[in-house]
Amino acid sequence: MSESDPFPWPKRVRTLADAARFLDRVGFCVLFPVKGVELPSLYFAAARKKPVAWDRYALLIWDWKDELPRKRRGFYAKYFKGRGSFLSTTMLPHFLAQEESAAAIEDAERFYKAGRITHDAREIWEALAAHGPMATLELRNACKMDTKAGNIRFKKAMLELQRALLVVHFGAEQETAAWASGRFELTARAFPKQTSEAQKITPEVARAAIAAKYLQIYPGAPPVQVARLFGWSKPETHSAIASSKS
Repeated sequence: MSESDPFPWPKRVRTLADAARFLDRVGFCVLFPVKGVELPSLYFAAARKKPVAWDRYALLIWDWKDELPRKRRGFYAKYFKGRGSFLSTTMLPHFLAQEESAAAIEDAERFYKAGRITHDAREIWEALAAHGPMATLELRNACKMDTKAGNIRFKKAMLELQRALLVVHFGAEQETAAWASGRFELTARAFPKQTSEAQKITPEVARAAIAAKYLQIYPGAPPVQVARLFGWSKPETHSAIASSKS
């Protein structure tokens, strides 16, 4: 199913509350459509049209990406293919479990020693652990990544943490006269209930739940599409699909 086909939400998403209900329904989606990523987008849910334009709908969802996590109505980070992605609070524990990322706030050193995060990612994690939610420039300064080269390192490490679901976009802050900066927080502190739930779910059970949710929206999706989207191996994909139907 593409976004031009019958959509899993009958009405245009007009408000933040609509957006939260939409996310609860689909389970996970992207902010804007992403080429090669077969997922619903919040932009299409609001605009009900293609192609994407920087219009009033784009401005609306740009605010919602800040408000949904801040109000703990949904998780937002650069996850699917490193692009802006939402996970519902119900599905978040399963994604944390399948990524084995249900970490404690103080786990930065453990993840670093296990080779799961880089040195720069550990620096960001430890700064957030010590200071709580921080806006981009403030966080870069705290990590001594405030130079041009440091900014490149910061962006790479921040993407690493977001793709591992260890850090969540947590609102925005007007640090300069330009665009508002994103604020970030550790997932473990922003979503403690979901992190705790994830610790009780095996990766196999998590993949089955994710596959089941995805196949509700894309019932005809071939296994290769599922594997490519979620980064699963062929055996993991077939097992998840089989389990989702049992």
